[in-house]
Amino acid sequence: MFGRLRIFLFIVFTTIICSCKHVKQIPIADFFKTPEKTVFKISPDGKYIAYLKPYKDKQNLFIQSLADGTEHMETSFDDYPVNGWYFWTYNNQLVFNQDIVANDGFKMYALDISTHQIRTILSLEKVRVNLVNRNKQQPDIITIRMNKRDPANFDIYRLNIKTGELSPYLINPGNITEWFPDADGKIRLVKSSDGVDETILYRPDDNSPFKPIIQNNFKNSVRPIAFAGSKNNFYALSNVNRDKMALVEINAEDGKEQRTIFSNSNADLMYVEYYKNKHRLEFASWDEAKPRKYFLSPDIQRLYKKLGDLLKGNEVRVVDRDSSENKFILYTYTDRSPGTYYLYEARTCKLTKLGDTNPSLIPSELCSMQPIAYKASDGLTINGYLTMPLGNKKTNLPVVVMPHDGPWARDTWGYDEQVQFLANRGYAVFQMNYRGSTGYGKAFRSAGYKQVGGKIQDDITDGVHWLIDKKIANPKKIAIFGGRFGGFSALYGVSFHPELYNCAVVQYGLINFFTYIKDAPPFFKPYLKMTYEMVGNPETDADRLRAISPVFHTDKIKVPLIIFQGAKDQRANISELNHFVYELRKHDVDVKYFLKPNERAFFRSERNRFEMYTEIEKFLDYNMGVKP
Repeated sequence: MFGRLRIFLFIVFTTIICSCKHVKQIPIADFFKTPEKTVFKISPDGKYIAYLKPYKDKQNLFIQSLADGTEHMETSFDDYPVNGWYFWTYNNQLVFNQDIVANDGFKMYALDISTHQIRTILSLEKVRVNLVNRNKQQPDIITIRMNKRDPANFDIYRLNIKTGELSPYLINPGNITEWFPDADGKIRLVKSSDGVDETILYRPDDNSPFKPIIQNNFKNSVRPIAFAGSKNNFYALSNVNRDKMALVEINAEDGKEQRTIFSNSNADLMYVEYYKNKHRLEFASWDEAKPRKYFLSPDIQRLYKKLGDLLKGNEVRVVDRDSSENKFILYTYTDRSPGTYYLYEARTCKLTKLGDTNPSLIPSELCSMQPIAYKASDGLTINGYLTMPLGNKKTNLPVVVMPHDGPWARDTWGYDEQVQFLANRGYAVFQMNYRGSTGYGKAFRSAGYKQVGGKIQDDITDGVHWLIDKKIANPKKIAIFGGRFGGFSALYGVSFHPELYNCAVVQYGLINFFTYIKDAPPFFKPYLKMTYEMVGNPETDADRLRAISPVFHTDKIKVPLIIFQGAKDQRANISELNHFVYELRKHDVDVKYFLKPNERAFFRSERNRFEMYTEIEKFLDYNMGVKP
């Protein structure tokens, strides 16, 4: 009898001990700190690697010699970080820039590796600059696009990075939105748009006028990649006369499609790797449940096969290489790993780890992102991802619903620090690619047009009901969390489906479609007509836009909100947001509101990020009653 009692007590005691075990709570700082080392790039001669690394909370530029491993800190900015958009020229110069948030400024610098001297080559305010091309023939000259002359239009310039001399190359007549250089840096293809219809124009050389060769409605798309190197053909991604984006070859003289190189019936091709130095198509990639590749070069297929064997279980991307194609910079990641950089030397098959993006995180302590699919109420299949917290409990879970920004974007499989943070705190995280999301074909994307407050939101609601019906979600513990359009979806959800949600988290949310469209920056003007077709026209669709814009429905929101906003966010109307919060509080809504004066949409300051997620943790814990 006493033996059976001891066994019984042991079982009870063991059960209590097991049920009391809880997942290790990872510090907020470990998820959201500035990356340790990131954005590695190799010099064309293969002698140096550059990367970004924190100094006083700001990303700065570092160089490492591959000959002796010495590291040199090239910049020591403590005000604004070096932007992730930087590049090597073909004569061992580095060009990098800063976004000066305080005065909406832009600074571009050049670094000479041999002397470690830095020169300022551009210093502008209220101007946007992007790289168009660099080439071997003129290593000191880069081609950039810039809206200096007219805020509404980008012109093309040649910039000498040694002298700072800026020369106009192509002045925008007012409707050109994209430029495509050939291998020598000459722009022979451009795309014009009136917002609804787009035209691709071609010229054989700099002395000839552009002539139209392809005309499309915005629902169809031709995205040039590179000239093929033979005749005047070019490669492009196209969904003309098909539902899914395919890789094709087009005759630039007449715009006629010559052949389909590769297509996939399940998804749009999203990206094509083209190696300009060898005029070589390497692979096409797309997203299904996970990232996929189709190789177009046997040499590159063998390379990726070898890398896959060396780095099993990881997604592997070649992110840079030297001119001789001996040294490659690799980036690897999984859904539970924020990423690691490696140097691979092809001649010796040597693999050297360069650094982890975030070495504080241990993949086994993070959570798996699982692909899911469900049917919307009208029968359309909606795909997405569900990340479950660690532990044996798989039902009746508290859930955070996370609709993506866009709406013409998508969620993909991979590491997401917000998702992992929430899962570590005990929440299941639900992401859905509602209709209109990219990657699923023309018909699926078109199904979202003028549905930003209609069927797109129904898809989100249907997904929540699917989680409840599957017993995954505790129907009394569901939050909704989003940024920009995802923030609009969060506010829409708590306005029109208050019975579903306990609370909402809004980051730089869209609250009024009228002012969002009206206040669009000047360079966005060519896309306004397309926005009218895809979202709505503030004049002809005024009733619909008013019916869905949260700013007009403060009386409908009853659940607690927490809102984060950067005062320098160029797409936000801060006075309107302040008034929105004021009106919510007048209606006795529990609103926590954090406005950061020197931030854009995404908070760059570590301190501000840590504060934001600390407040989110407390807010969700209080309103959802979840303890890790």
